[in-house]
Amino acid sequence: MSPRDLMGAALRGLTANKLRSLLTVLGVSIGVGAVIVLVAVGNGSGKAVQQRLEAMGTNLLTVSTTGGGGGFVRGQAGPANQQYSLTLDDAAALADKTLAPDIASVAPVMTSSATATNGDTSYTVNQVIGTTPAYLPATNTPVQIGQAFTQADVDTSQRVILLGQTAATELFTRPASAVGQTIKLGAVDFTVLGVLASKDSTGFNDPNATAIVPINTLRATQAGYGALNQIVVQASDKDRVDMAQAEVTQLLTARHQVPATETTSPFRITNSAQILQTSQDTAATFTALLATVAAISLVVGGIGVTNIMLVTVTERTREIGIRKALGARRRTILGQFLIEATLLSLIGGAVGVGAALIVTRFQLAGVQPVLVPSSIGLALGVSAAVGLFFGSMPAHRAAGLRPIDALRHE
Repeated sequence: MSPRDLMGAALRGLTANKLRSLLTVLGVSIGVGAVIVLVAVGNGSGKAVQQRLEAMGTNLLTVSTTGGGGGFVRGQAGPANQQYSLTLDDAAALADKTLAPDIASVAPVMTSSATATNGDTSYTVNQVIGTTPAYLPATNTPVQIGQAFTQADVDTSQRVILLGQTAATELFTRPASAVGQTIKLGAVDFTVLGVLASKDSTGFNDPNATAIVPINTLRATQAGYGALNQIVVQASDKDRVDMAQAEVTQLLTARHQVPATETTSPFRITNSAQILQTSQDTAATFTALLATVAAISLVVGGIGVTNIMLVTVTERTREIGIRKALGARRRTILGQFLIEATLLSLIGGAVGVGAALIVTRFQLAGVQPVLVPSSIGLALGVSAAVGLFFGSMPAHRAAGLRPIDALRHE
């Protein structure tokens, strides 16, 4: 038989039992679609993190303690060695141009969480940041509505607050109406000075579910807070990041009298390039994990192809026997059933690709999927391979039937 005749015979075989073929196609399409969508979600999450980090600039340093220092709540133990806890005096020393000429700005940071209340409406703000005005430009966190607080507000512990888009929407419905209003953060009244510009979500947390207050206000209203969580340092230029990092290390080592015999520095200093590389590595691992999980469903779809083709071979045993008795060659029978299995998988792959193209147009779990073009061609290629691999056993069984035995089959 010519290839055209084989293709026609395969199509007739598939359409003989439409429901069975449809279910097999569905199994493969779910697997293919899942692979493409989950890879797109992982890629989109990585892109979102990358864009946020790049927007912060390449001259940013984040200083924290390796022992997990940072703010601690009343009644709870602080860092194991408070000698190395970061303080406001550390931040002031780093901001001294005579001590650190390559540092442009410094912002001490303390974090907490609290319930914000506006009348009968309440919302849990997972991250309340206490800092100084330098934090906003350093981290590319502009105020979209209203205005930012000033250093005078920090010095006098003014109870003013900046709300993220999500927090403002939850408390006021319309973020624009929040400015000038009074809300409670815990049991303390705060005046809303402004609403922050929206930031893209990474899928793991909502960067807009936040609030920023003057650091002295957070210290005064959250009794028990002592050490800083971190200090955000901005180098004077992207080419002077390494020099700024060396100055931070030298100053903190001297101020905290870190022994020369200390094998591991008590301070962790990361720059934005390191964070970006780490986030890219994490995103790649996450994407690979999602693709592996989705590939399992594709294997299940392939097993479905095998099962359906085995049933088909059993049902058409007499037909196979008649064709072989009339002179059909082994390779003809083998080719027909391999084509049937491959067609099932390819159709399923095409349906899966179409469904994935539709699904990836929408946000999933707060992430905008970013389609990887190569994944479409790869998915169709894998679909064909699945059909050939999982259809080979039933095809060989059909081709290996002896005409006399096949004709006896009822």
